[in-house]
Amino acid sequence: MNAPTDPAPDTAPTTTQNSPPDTAPVASTSGTGAAAPVRVLVVDDQELVREGIASLLGIQPGVTVVGTAADGHQAVEAAVTHRPDVALVDVRMPGMDGIETTAALATRVPSCRVVMLTTFDDQDYVARALRAGAVGYLLKNLPSAELARSVRLVHAGVAQLDASVMTRLAAALASPDHTGPTDPTGPPGPTGPTDPRSSPSTAPGPTSAVLTSPGPTAPGEPDHRPPGPADALTGREVDVLRLIAGGSTNREIASRLHLSEGTVKNHISRILGRLHLRDRVQAALYARDHGLL
Repeated sequence: MNAPTDPAPDTAPTTTQNSPPDTAPVASTSGTGAAAPVRVLVVDDQELVREGIASLLGIQPGVTVVGTAADGHQAVEAAVTHRPDVALVDVRMPGMDGIETTAALATRVPSCRVVMLTTFDDQDYVARALRAGAVGYLLKNLPSAELARSVRLVHAGVAQLDASVMTRLAAALASPDHTGPTDPTGPPGPTGPTDPRSSPSTAPGPTSAVLTSPGPTAPGEPDHRPPGPADALTGREVDVLRLIAGGSTNREIASRLHLSEGTVKNHISRILGRLHLRDRVQAALYARDHGLL
């Protein structure tokens, strides 16, 4: 696993807010009027990578590294102590992995936003990380300036996905062959998981889908699943939701449905509110779960 490098990538991370800003916002100001930097915790089991990321971020404006951790248990302890705004967490770590760490941070330090930072874009991990509460999934070939920008955007409430991850996720959502996720903790063998370490990220391409619909609840148990689209959305909002899940931008949705961008933004806000979803990523997952693709 490599630390972020400075050569510019082909594409920058994709923002998933209703109307992504053109530039990264600065952190909220303190009483003195000076910009308060975003407090970051770096979590990676490889010391060289961990310290490299911390050093690269440390020289970027608007960001300060308040701690580092070598595993999930250390990450939770450090987060409780330092109260970071954003945690950059590696997916593959011994003991408590990045997915478990994300869920633990969401419980222990809910104000901390988690971004997965890894060399692998295995779709099982992308989907599980998002379901565990991560608000970003970035690859380590990101230049340090772009990583800092993504950190500031995440702190401002804009989810961040690497462009290649977003492309593959959209392809997975639309795949007619999807039957369910592979279980990375399941038994090895032809039907078991593959080890993401054996297949580092390459150019975007077709891969197995990983998203499933929530299972039915047991008799007598309350159903906590979000309402179905027919129960909560208008026909036009369902159309918008389908296009969101297909990876369309607001402008593309507006053109396709012959609407203004402002109207599209209003539709998206209502969709997220009515379905109790956090952002476009969750909306895309919801669309696939409810058979809208």
